[in-house]
Amino acid sequence: MPKPQSFRFSCLLICLIIFLSGCAGVKTVSVDTADYISLRRGDILTTGEFSASSYAALQVIGLSERSCLKHLDTCRNRLKHSAGLTNEQRMATLAELWLQQALDKKDSKGKNQPLPQTQLNAYLETARYAYAYLFFSERTPQSRALEDRQTQVRDYYNFAVQQAVTGIFSQYQQDFHTSLDEQGRFHTQVHSWTISGSLRRLRLAHSEALPSELIPASSLTFKGMRNQYRRDGIGAELVAVMAKKVVDRHSAQQSFSETPFPALTVILRFPGENLAQVLATQEVELLGFDPYRSDQVELAQQTVPLAANFTSGYGLWLARSGFASQSLLTLIGRGEVLEQPHIYLMQPYDPERRIILLLHGLASSPEAWINVANEMLGDETLRKNYQIWQLYYPTNAPIALNLHTIRQTIQQTLVFFDPTNLHPATQDIILIGHSMGGVLARLMVSSSGDQLWDKMVQHYQLNGSRKRRAQEVLKDYAWFEPMPQVQRAIFIAAPHRGTPIAENRLARWSAQLIKLPFSMLGRVTEIAQILVDPSSAQAAPITRRFNSIDNLSDQSPFISITAGLPVSPNVTYHSIIGHEKPKIPLIDSSDGVVPYRSAHLKNAASEKVIHSWHSVQEKPAAIIEIRRILHEHLLPADSKRKEVVIESSGTFLRK
Repeated sequence: MPKPQSFRFSCLLICLIIFLSGCAGVKTVSVDTADYISLRRGDILTTGEFSASSYAALQVIGLSERSCLKHLDTCRNRLKHSAGLTNEQRMATLAELWLQQALDKKDSKGKNQPLPQTQLNAYLETARYAYAYLFFSERTPQSRALEDRQTQVRDYYNFAVQQAVTGIFSQYQQDFHTSLDEQGRFHTQVHSWTISGSLRRLRLAHSEALPSELIPASSLTFKGMRNQYRRDGIGAELVAVMAKKVVDRHSAQQSFSETPFPALTVILRFPGENLAQVLATQEVELLGFDPYRSDQVELAQQTVPLAANFTSGYGLWLARSGFASQSLLTLIGRGEVLEQPHIYLMQPYDPERRIILLLHGLASSPEAWINVANEMLGDETLRKNYQIWQLYYPTNAPIALNLHTIRQTIQQTLVFFDPTNLHPATQDIILIGHSMGGVLARLMVSSSGDQLWDKMVQHYQLNGSRKRRAQEVLKDYAWFEPMPQVQRAIFIAAPHRGTPIAENRLARWSAQLIKLPFSMLGRVTEIAQILVDPSSAQAAPITRRFNSIDNLSDQSPFISITAGLPVSPNVTYHSIIGHEKPKIPLIDSSDGVVPYRSAHLKNAASEKVIHSWHSVQEKPAAIIEIRRILHEHLLPADSKRKEVVIESSGTFLRK
């Protein structure tokens, strides 16, 4: 038997070996595929826990996550002065720690309560340390471009700027207004910080020098809009609220409105030429940018991309407009009556970008273009070369009257923005019209010559004093020439030769419900009385109410007279047509409202037929075709070619 002493020694040796091997051992732990991204990229913003990078930095200086959260000031102080970390590790971890403190305070307050100054301070400190990491640590942003950590810290900066700026603006707005000088600069005091700023790079709508509210774009989502388009970069993506009312009651002289919800991107810049100065300052500069005009910004002598959101302002405008209900009520003279056409600019006017003017159809509004306009805003090339204007007009009025007032509205708006007629924007306009808007768009690029007047004289048997009186009253409606500023047009489901639907029982009943605005009623009555000879056999059918539904009938004298008017040879035009029932031959088909024969134009540069009902403009295939045409318009003239494109069973036939 072994001696007790040697046995005890053997046991002690075995225990010592086991203990030492346990301390030094490494075990493999499998990582589930679903956890791969969260382990690599999860952080205080995405998972509510510290990122792996911050956890590693704490481990290096001998701190645990729990102890750090319990003694934040001590933890941050050790991070600041530890020699075991690089500046990149230090600044990034401090940014995340400050953000954790800001979010903790947010969770303890009501959603709509003002942010305490200590919380605003935490967001500003987050932005400061993130800014220091991005621009004053060992490497430049370009050298870290593919690193997850830089993306995390950029997000800390952007989120902190968003929360700080919106919180400060809502609580200290009066300070901004009272301190605003002629150069658009302002300042205020928050906690221990002096905040100054400038919006001189922005062009904001209406007469307000500053917005009444700033809304984070990230807080807005929209039903009915397929996509939200944004650009990655630095800065907080915001929507400025410039007016309480979206659909204003306009005077006759006010022909347009610039968007009351412009997009803007805000950055916070911390003064200093080196890291020590940036970390010591208690001053911060707030700068606002128009993301349509600026796609990059210079910070600390480095050029970086500017973040942007191109959908939220547009979506907010539509959501608060009330267009959907108003357009139907206006047709029957109820609700807030639309007296005159009005143009809405989707972005602040830019003299260099070509204008796309959208014209909706009967009983419709700018909401008809929800996804068309948004998809154009989401295309970077189109966004940089075009600006979108939306026309809202009273669709209960006769086409001839609308044609005249719409042309006046466009001309007044163009003169306001370009009185010298020298801007590239006003020399190369593209019209896109759906349904009745397509008919109006075609007439805006057509020449009446004397054809319209001669046919009216013949059709209505005008002679003698009636003819002379009619000539005087109709001088603004029977004679018109193509708008010289328009270079291209797209007609979508447009009943150029009318539609038989306008003659069915339901349409005739609906036509009786249409009521014209009071300001138009007298003019339309005067025209009707001149054109109608009460003693003629034609008097009964002609004296039906003169309105838009009557004008869209294939039996309408106006539509039959204007169908053959020539389009200007200086205008390139395209057709997009719906084909509701593909089994029906194309020539005999319709989109359920407009026959193909009515929508087809012989000399169109291209024609796209899409399986769709009448609202074909919202189909992805139609939007792609619109974008194709707009891209083509940007090409040099000698690279463009005429073609007719007809979609049939998924194939394209070129003629």
